Amino acid sequence: MTILGMCRPFRDPWDRVSERCFRCFPCLSDPARRSSLGLKVALVILHLIYVGVLFLFDSDLIEKTKKEPWYTAIYLLLFVATVAQYFFTSGSSPGYVLDAMRAANETDAIFRKTSTTSKQPASSKNGSYVITVEGSQSGKNPLGSNATSWTKLVMDMYPPGSSVRSWTCTNCNVLQPPRAKHCHDCDKCVLQFDHHCVWLGTCIGQGNHCRFWWYICEETALCLWTGILYISYLKANISRAWWMDAIMIVLLVTLSISLIFLLLLLLFHSYLVATNQTTYELVRRRRIPYLRGIPERVYPFSKGVCTNLYEFCFARSSIYRMEPLPSAQELEIKSRPYTCLDVLTCRCC
Repeated sequence: MTILGMCRPFRDPWDRVSERCFRCFPCLSDPARRSSLGLKVALVILHLIYVGVLFLFDSDLIEKTKKEPWYTAIYLLLFVATVAQYFFTSGSSPGYVLDAMRAANETDAIFRKTSTTSKQPASSKNGSYVITVEGSQSGKNPLGSNATSWTKLVMDMYPPGSSVRSWTCTNCNVLQPPRAKHCHDCDKCVLQFDHHCVWLGTCIGQGNHCRFWWYICEETALCLWTGILYISYLKANISRAWWMDAIMIVLLVTLSISLIFLLLLLLFHSYLVATNQTTYELVRRRRIPYLRGIPERVYPFSKGVCTNLYEFCFARSSIYRMEPLPSAQELEIKSRPYTCLDVLTCRCC
């Protein structure tokens, strides 16, 4: 009791400051959002430390900046672009199933009011979202009189005879289209779920996978360029001040470890993009019901490298793209080994 009584005078002002801070910034009252914000601030500070120490210690770089300002300007531009891409990616939506379902219901309402044909693309009321279904199922009418628009749309993507209960999320109580998964960290179902990124504080899915790839690419280029500048400094100033060299060596070692991790991550996601896969589908392939019976070397959702890259890079973020499960005939065609004629006719592309 004595200890608590001694600490009370210090706790009361701190509680008042915390309450005022939470009123000004409501996001800080949520522990999850507060930790995510702290992680973002720590990451920015880490970037500033690596770049700031370089300009603080390396006098040759300062002289080079005076003679060739374009070199340092490009480096700083890459630094700013990397940090901006980090916040842009972390604040973007991965594409939630609930949002797609609302857009589909709005499309259904507009369809019934205007009595247009279902084969023409219809947008939502505010014109910001479009629902598209790829593959051979796109010609089907997603709207039905006895079922909701979303249920009819999603069930047409699964094989005939599939049960609605089998593909309904028990947490969100929403019907999941193929390739969607419930994220327990975000507590939402994500379209084309890849993984939940702790560093970004958000899921990586259909809506932000391209932004995530570009962030990794920019971060890798920044780490590589910074590492080259660190090595150049150590070659020219290895015997001037031992404490400065020690700081630079420690930073260089941690930077090299980060660079190796980023390079492997960039190559891994480039492979996923080229084959139209996700991390979840690759890692849990044998546990996912619609992928369980498909051979390992067959990529069921791949449309060729060129088409996969085009859709990944140039697909509009305002479109919810949902891919139906491939038919047995399509899987048989994709399981055939490539021949010289297939390469000449660009079947692999």
